[in-house]
Amino acid sequence: MNVSAVAATFRNDMLAGQVALVVGGSSGIGAAIAAALAEAGAVVTVTGATRSEVDAARAEPGFAARDAIAIDVRDERAVRALIDDLPRLDVLVNCAGVIRRDVEHDVAVFDDVLAINLTGTMRCCTMAREKLKAAAERDGGVIVNTASVLSFQGGARVPAYSASKGGVAQLTKSLALAYAADGIRVNAIAPGWVRTSLTQSLQEDNARSDAIVARTPLGRWAEPDDIAGAAVFLCSAAARFVTGVVLPVDGGYLIG
Repeated sequence: MNVSAVAATFRNDMLAGQVALVVGGSSGIGAAIAAALAEAGAVVTVTGATRSEVDAARAEPGFAARDAIAIDVRDERAVRALIDDLPRLDVLVNCAGVIRRDVEHDVAVFDDVLAINLTGTMRCCTMAREKLKAAAERDGGVIVNTASVLSFQGGARVPAYSASKGGVAQLTKSLALAYAADGIRVNAIAPGWVRTSLTQSLQEDNARSDAIVARTPLGRWAEPDDIAGAAVFLCSAAARFVTGVVLPVDGGYLIG
């Protein structure tokens, strides 16, 4: 094994010259991934669901993305325009997602959650395929989707979120097969319980939070930065022979 070549993939410039799009990268896990990609040398564009979200992202100290753009992943025309406007694309990270606890049994809400979390992910992958195929000739061509520990488990309060994340896991495997001939690698991260705005109500519920920590072998909630490292690995040449993987980043929660 060429140890020096492997070690070189972990330098701060390991993604130098790469152009990355982080959909849903204006806050939470997506923002942490965007910052980590930029630190690794990539030129990063992030999106948020609303203008206020992207304005808030730009105002954050240390904002490292090239740009922040408001986009609704349910809008096919908008997604196509966003990707067409990029001069090139080497890395696509899909982090856009919503959760609607306790109201997802309503079919209209269920449909909307799937439209964002699952169909939105598929839409971005489909629109980006041609540019990622071209990038594969330059050692790029990478997709990282965002699944969840609820890709593997049910959630009584969040049937739509759980179904969407189960779908993301299967979508990732299916696209890994479909896109392999194009040289595009498709993987997913499956975060556990992470301190973000989406989990704020659970963090504030002492009984629920304590139960999560008790089941997690590493004994704490994750921070967004804990997830970002796994995403950067999957985007990098260190994972050049990895595709179709749904990688739990959960502190051992699923084995607890």
